Amino acid sequence: MVQNFWITAWAEVLDSMFHRERPEKEYAPLYKKYSLGTTVFSALAGGLLTGKYNDGIPENSRFATHGDFKSTVDSLQQPEGLEKIRKVRELTRIAEELQTTTSALALAWVARNPNTSTVILGASSPQQVLDNLKALEVIPKLTPEIYARIEKILDNSPEAATNFGRPLLDKFGRL
Repeated sequence: MVQNFWITAWAEVLDSMFHRERPEKEYAPLYKKYSLGTTVFSALAGGLLTGKYNDGIPENSRFATHGDFKSTVDSLQQPEGLEKIRKVRELTRIAEELQTTTSALALAWVARNPNTSTVILGASSPQQVLDNLKALEVIPKLTPEIYARIEKILDNSPEAATNFGRPLLDKFGRL
């Protein structure tokens, strides 16, 4: 007989300051009902939340050297992409106030979610791994005031899920 055995429920989900609908809205009932935790990937939005694209595409960046990112580069020239870059610039100012990087701020923002179990760090060098781990030092700096400023910049908090007029159920599916 097995005792003290826990089954861990998890899902791998795209989650970043720019992609919030699924992790914050669609998965919300699962977090409570099944104690689901997420393994987050692309928390830096493919590198956009590093801040290195704030002033264009650097020559040595993935966006410049890999043809696979052509559609991403093109999208940054469109109004929605330009708005994302504007937001990253504002987030960069907050990161500077906190004496950290935009990357660390963005990673801390994702990691601070109690439903995030793990954040997958995509890095192309050992130094990037070390830099990204500095997010752990930023989490305690995300005070309610800082968090509110970030939310105001992002202006993309998902609306609460609708119950389509049905009564709300408890965690066991009962009225």
